[in-house]
Amino acid sequence: MGAIEEVINFITAGSIGGLPPIVLMIIPFVIGLIVGYLIHKMLKIAIIAGIILVVVAYFGFFGLSLGALSNIAETYGPIAIQYGILLMGMLPLGIGLVVGVIIGFIFS
Repeated sequence: MGAIEEVINFITAGSIGGLPPIVLMIIPFVIGLIVGYLIHKMLKIAIIAGIILVVVAYFGFFGLSLGALSNIAETYGPIAIQYGILLMGMLPLGIGLVVGVIIGFIFS
């Protein structure tokens, strides 16, 4: 029980940059809720756009090749991984953001 009391004392006492630690933990959670909600709403649009893109590529109006997609993945993949590692590097804030995204996605 001593560890739990220490964590609660840290969250409720003191300040980080003039703000209580609980505020710094709530902000990423709220941002995660908003992002999760937006991801859920935009996913429907992205699925419809993907289906339209595949149909247009099938009929030959648009060129879609795996080589081009591979080049995009090679270009932007490491950048996405770098930002993911940066996000998880701020663990208390990153976990709050991830939990917020999951809850926002599920309950939207």
